[in-house]
Amino acid sequence: MQRLALAALLMLTAALPARAGWFGDVQQKMGTRVEIQLWHDDPAEAKRLLAAGMAELDRIEQAMSTYRESSEISAVNRLAADGPVPVSAELGELVALSLELSARSGGAFDITFDSVGKHYEFRSRLRPDDATIARDLPAIDYRHVEVAPDGRSIRFTRPGTRINLGGIAKGYACERVIALLEAAGVRHALANAGGDTRFLGDRRGQPWLVGIRDPDDAGRVVTRLALDDEAVSTSGDYERYFDEDGVRYHHILNPGTGRPAEGVRSVTVIGPDATLTDGLSTSVFILGADAGIRLIEAMPGYEAVVVDSARGVRFSKGLQPR
Repeated sequence: MQRLALAALLMLTAALPARAGWFGDVQQKMGTRVEIQLWHDDPAEAKRLLAAGMAELDRIEQAMSTYRESSEISAVNRLAADGPVPVSAELGELVALSLELSARSGGAFDITFDSVGKHYEFRSRLRPDDATIARDLPAIDYRHVEVAPDGRSIRFTRPGTRINLGGIAKGYACERVIALLEAAGVRHALANAGGDTRFLGDRRGQPWLVGIRDPDDAGRVVTRLALDDEAVSTSGDYERYFDEDGVRYHHILNPGTGRPAEGVRSVTVIGPDATLTDGLSTSVFILGADAGIRLIEAMPGYEAVVVDSARGVRFSKGLQPR
């Protein structure tokens, strides 16, 4: 009798569905901390999807990192001043989108910033001198970059030009991970890479809560946002920087000067697409609070929070009621 009862219990247990819950993974990729979370009713499938998401981040990094000599973008930087360089449709499309954002922002967003940006080493506290900036600054201009009409090759019209997708690729990567999860039937998830996050759905009946940190204190927030099926990107002067003689040298360079942008401490942009929220947060940071908010308010579906150098907090019109 006991054996029959035990067998019945084992059969009942085997018939029960796998326990649903939140599953996640955190790793170091793309020069930052990346995270994927998702809700699933099958732990084994959740584990597979997390691995697939991380593999997608690896794939994008291998193609678009200027720190990898074998990447597509490194090949472009080496060869495009000599003639058209064949590229994947994916890279061609993202560079073309970057150039469109450059035009829309009046050149504030410019992937050729690396023509001078390559001389900054924030971990080593190194920066270019005035002569180096003056020599290489003319190479910064998004109009030096030409993408073929079919998107399958890129050329530079000026020697010394370099491109770097650091202001847009992390948002793009988060968008790609969420697309992969959604195609697999996931309805609640997030993908985060540094200051960029894409949310899928809500948090099981509750909104996702996002705190915008105080630029001077990582333990404090200046405001919180409740989000649902949106992307959010933050650019701040506290992400990669060093201070020298009372001046903060950070990684968000003004394309017009080749030097760190001034007047803003952080910018957070909310909208439906993480690729654009990433690029727009950089654009607004360089434009400054007034011009930056005007840019955002001209783009339906996008909103911004700006912390200026005087620690004032500015909201675009659509966020003020929220």
